[in-house]
Amino acid sequence: MNKTKELIEQSSKFLCFTYNRYPIVFSKGKGCKLWDVDGKEYLDFVAGLAVCNLGHCHPTVVAAIKAQAEKLTHVSNYYHNEPMIELARLLCENSFAEKVFFCNSGAEANEAAIKLARKYAKENLGPGKFEIITMLKSFHGRTMATITATGQERFHKGFEPLLEGFKYVPYDDLESVEKAITDKTCAVMIEPVQGEGGVNVPSKEYMQGLRRLCDEKGLLLIFDEVQTGIGRTGKLFAYEHFGIEPDVMTLAKGLANGIPIGAMLTKDKFASAFVPGAHASTFGGNPLATAAAVAVLKTIKNENIIENCQMIGGYLVNRLKGLQKGFDFIKDVRGMGLLIGMELSFDAGDIVKKCMERGILINYTNGNTLRFIPPLIVTADEVDVLTNALEEIFMGLKK
Repeated sequence: MNKTKELIEQSSKFLCFTYNRYPIVFSKGKGCKLWDVDGKEYLDFVAGLAVCNLGHCHPTVVAAIKAQAEKLTHVSNYYHNEPMIELARLLCENSFAEKVFFCNSGAEANEAAIKLARKYAKENLGPGKFEIITMLKSFHGRTMATITATGQERFHKGFEPLLEGFKYVPYDDLESVEKAITDKTCAVMIEPVQGEGGVNVPSKEYMQGLRRLCDEKGLLLIFDEVQTGIGRTGKLFAYEHFGIEPDVMTLAKGLANGIPIGAMLTKDKFASAFVPGAHASTFGGNPLATAAAVAVLKTIKNENIIENCQMIGGYLVNRLKGLQKGFDFIKDVRGMGLLIGMELSFDAGDIVKKCMERGILINYTNGNTLRFIPPLIVTADEVDVLTNALEEIFMGLKK
């Protein structure tokens, strides 16, 4: 029995079956490459689902984790710690925000945003304001509040009754948002680019219209940047593309390059609703995770990561659009930075498997959309490896 088979048997025996995992067991990574326990090499265009933005085992992040692990890994939030304070300062100095709440995941960050919106509205806008408008095809997490916020029924099944107070409207449709607003509405929650919903990019006019509408109606505008934040779209935060600022923003995935962390950012005005005892997280802001995130933010600034994302993202889109011209089953290529989708006229699962057989990891979402979310350090040569493999696979489908 080879090592992969033996480990997968143990996985099946001891782990809850919450993922349809592929039959690969990874043991190490470096840059945009991963190796399984049997030594096979893979080119990674998944990056832990838009998590390892600096690639696997980036030396600066590894050094920061090692150094912090030797000093202090955890202390209660009854006390302060230095990396947490430094990270909060860096996030505020490089965004619209004035205050940060730390947690451990994107779902937790979104949960905090939902709680903040409701509490602020109840205390400042009126006790009857608690409803939040979210978008069809959205994804906000797996807690009870965040699956309810998610505008996809398949995530709701089996968990009913869901929480009260959420309405779903079509994405990139300002009129639908306006019609959904009632005397009970307190906030609008949106992903600046929908990831799990099929890599859907809204118009600038729509996003600016949302900001105006929320201002006119006295609503909080919440941006879920769990997937789009930390350079993924070619800006540090995706809201920068639209010339507006949210009232609340959530971050996670790429923030600490693989160390679990989440963050909710907001203005002083709204943060005032969170007083001691209103919300908390045992592990939120722990020294180890925040030290890793500090290293990530400094590396993004110091190593022209965002510039590479813009350049290589444009190159990848051009290569994919070139393929589109030759294969009529490619319906669309869209995205921002290195969050890119290729919509096909059929289920994309087999394409993912064929790439895997060739040592290339890609992902698909919404059934028929290939999603490319590599580390932001990916090179043009690595893009060529991917697109050449896709061309070969697509040619095989035409025969």
